[in-house]
Amino acid sequence: MLKHNKENSDERVPLLSRAQDEKVMTDKYSGASFHGSVFNLSCTIVGSGIMSLPATLKMLGLVPGIVLIVIVAFVIEASIEMLLRFSKAGSAYSYGDAMADAFGRIGKVLLQICIVIYNTGSLIVYMIIIEDVLSGSTSKEVHHAGILEGWFGEHWWTSRAFVLVAVTVFIFFPLMFFERIDSARYISVISVGLAIVFLLVVIGVTTFKLVDGSIETPKWFPAVTDSTSFLNLFTAVPVVVFAYICHYNVHTIQNELSDSSLIQGVVRGSLALCAVVYVMTGIFGFLLFGESTYTDLLSNFDTDIGVPYSSLFNDIVRISYAGHVILVFPTIFLPLRLNLDGLLFPSARPLALDKKRFVLESVGLVLISLVGAISIPNIWVAFEFTGATMGGLLAFVFPASITLKDPHCIATTKDKIVSVSMIILAVVSNVMAIYSNLSSLLS
Repeated sequence: MLKHNKENSDERVPLLSRAQDEKVMTDKYSGASFHGSVFNLSCTIVGSGIMSLPATLKMLGLVPGIVLIVIVAFVIEASIEMLLRFSKAGSAYSYGDAMADAFGRIGKVLLQICIVIYNTGSLIVYMIIIEDVLSGSTSKEVHHAGILEGWFGEHWWTSRAFVLVAVTVFIFFPLMFFERIDSARYISVISVGLAIVFLLVVIGVTTFKLVDGSIETPKWFPAVTDSTSFLNLFTAVPVVVFAYICHYNVHTIQNELSDSSLIQGVVRGSLALCAVVYVMTGIFGFLLFGESTYTDLLSNFDTDIGVPYSSLFNDIVRISYAGHVILVFPTIFLPLRLNLDGLLFPSARPLALDKKRFVLESVGLVLISLVGAISIPNIWVAFEFTGATMGGLLAFVFPASITLKDPHCIATTKDKIVSVSMIILAVVSNVMAIYSNLSSLLS
């Protein structure tokens, strides 16, 4: 990326502008702050991936699970650093521009397709979580009551479909009209704060039960009994990768920063914050429920958890996390709309200047996500297939491919070794994960 100087610091571009128009001033804007950018990127990262981390530790064991969460954070940081470095060399103002610089128009189109699929999958996951929390879910013939169902009983207006439609109309539709990601900074602060409230309650309840002596000894390492159980371990990798992906928002956040050179600090600060939250959530969530941990952790918070005021803590956990997920919506939806518009109308004027196109694309994307959420009942399936396909490409394969193509001859030997390792890791783990997922679905 080209560094913005003081004289043009007010020429920031809304998220909805085309990449090639990013130098054109569309409104007066003094630039995003460092802390606001950290919260926006952290909100992009935390999202809904945190929900399956305790289940990941249940599958892998405490030690390998923690190691995987930490290692993926470092690998993600390395991939973003390479992406930003090669973007700067090619004067690329977006992830798509960096792909176009290395591979031409086809590279940019491929990236846009992946982001559209990946972010649509993410929105579907968020909506599934909201359905689970408010209306309940059924897992292995066991029903987990939602908040509304627990408070008011079973009615047509507490059903999953009706509640999700209501949330979409009254919350998601208003949030979809943000035109700049920095406009969501206060929402991101609240969203991250709600995730921390969720985490603090889990830590507090677990600590109480540890002191009380009612916590079972955790599984430290995985139990591998046959080839199937071994292959199942690889399904954890794309789930953790899914929990960290934020590449599609990094350039936009850098473009809006008052000083674009701060982006590396923003990335490191956000990844460090999220890694700590992830490790703590994984450890305490797994300790609290042990082998009874569900793939969607919130499903564990619909029964007596063995502490005083259990129902109150259950409601605090579920409400705080539902609020967090709802408020993550803008940071995922804005890049989805941007890339879909670039894919469908590559030569059109910026979407921010075409209100009809803006509204039609926004409403269409929300409705598609709504239908997908109603049709897909299991969050784990959505995590595994989305993470195992598009997630690996966005996080590892594309940044590594740009580095290996090295259009500006700046790649070091270390860069190339790291890039090859990223591609091998992504391909091997994702192929095994997809094979395991298909086998379990067909069996």
